Amino acid sequence: MKLFYLGMICVLTLVSCKQAVEKTTALTVDPPEETSTYYLIRHAEKDRSDTKNPDPELNEAGIVRAKQWANYFDTIHLDAIYSTKYKRTQRTAAPTAKNKELEVQIYDASKLFSESFKANTQGKSVLVVGHSNTTPHFANAILGEKRFENMNDDDNSSLFVVTVRDDEKSVTVRNVER
Repeated sequence: MKLFYLGMICVLTLVSCKQAVEKTTALTVDPPEETSTYYLIRHAEKDRSDTKNPDPELNEAGIVRAKQWANYFDTIHLDAIYSTKYKRTQRTAAPTAKNKELEVQIYDASKLFSESFKANTQGKSVLVVGHSNTTPHFANAILGEKRFENMNDDDNSSLFVVTVRDDEKSVTVRNVER
């Protein structure tokens, strides 16, 4: 009889150990959650002296603001910086890219948050420099809903911060003045 009880204790101990191992294994197999953070800004102030020029440079205030953006992002980790092909967006991104030792990558403003862009930026912190009619729409594309309209033409200080973690998405809009 003693052998019977001893055998039962051994079997129960082995079963409970096996279940504990299975629970531990199940917990460690789940992949870690990734957070993607998108910092979306409009280009800095542009030179408006030639109204027929479709690709103007930044004016003096724009050059100062581009440096201000670099200072703002100085303590923020960035994995990548994207800009449209225009001089004003590339010049806005350049000081931050230089400080972060990153190359400015060109994105197609007609294909906001494409599948390839989404895949390339998943789990990363990314700065995207666009325009008054693309920056808020880029935020909308990431969020999957129409939340923002075009920016005012004199708005060069708004920062859209869109965070994506699994299926949860959030956005804050900040005004970053000089």
